[in-house]
Amino acid sequence: MNAYALITGAAKGIGRSLAAELAKRNYHLLLADLDGIGLAQTAYNIRERYRVEVRHIELDLAEEGAAAKLKQWSKPYHDQLQIVVNNAGYGLNGQFAHIPSREHMDNIYVNVRAVVEISHAFIPVLQQHPAQAYLLNVGSTTAYQTVPYLNVYAASKAFVLSFTRGLRYELRKSNISVSCLSPGSTDTDFVNRARMGESVRKTAARVNMSPDEVARIAVRGLFRGNSEIIPGWINKLNAWLPSFFPKSLVERIAGNIYEPKEEALLSPSRPLRLYPERFL
Repeated sequence: MNAYALITGAAKGIGRSLAAELAKRNYHLLLADLDGIGLAQTAYNIRERYRVEVRHIELDLAEEGAAAKLKQWSKPYHDQLQIVVNNAGYGLNGQFAHIPSREHMDNIYVNVRAVVEISHAFIPVLQQHPAQAYLLNVGSTTAYQTVPYLNVYAASKAFVLSFTRGLRYELRKSNISVSCLSPGSTDTDFVNRARMGESVRKTAARVNMSPDEVARIAVRGLFRGNSEIIPGWINKLNAWLPSFFPKSLVERIAGNIYEPKEEALLSPSRPLRLYPERFL
């Protein structure tokens, strides 16, 4: 009997690639995302290609009670659930004061609260699995430094990294292996959801990894029981190098990269709204 893996943010990008990578290993899938249309297409494609069972639910993780809803929906499969992946997350590029507070809070609800609530909800389920079980939280290389103009996102991923390492220690004597995936720039919809300008997009494009490549490294590291999984040598360098330089210098470099040039044309009282918003 095949085991199940649950993945949030699975309609596109790294989440979709993680789902496909686990399907290759004959895992049945439980997929969740805000983008119901994209999620249904992903589920269909994986089901047809890999001949595994794929269940999916359209779910907004920014909403109150989303983790409880996810747990209730997935309950028929808890006896076979072996892997939980907290992948859903997004960023907002712009001056902190120019972005509405409600948007910041929704960002924190998805990137932080959902990770905590889903981990808390599913750890007892994973502990019941008769073999080794796995919890993977997706962070970012931005967790290792301050990133002006991507401020809340970087801070939320620093939380995810610290939370995951602490949880890993607490569960070290259990059957659950806890890992944090920290990808760098990846060819996904992240830049659209974050409303990044053309200059940032061009910088990212020069070092982008494909989501499939990130997923392959992530799944390999997950099953090896690695605590931190940073795909690609450039990303490893970007994660560790800032610790050797003054924080003020690192902040200035990051600020120069992520400062939205388009905001110079806007009134300080108007938020930056350049790209579609319904992405996880």
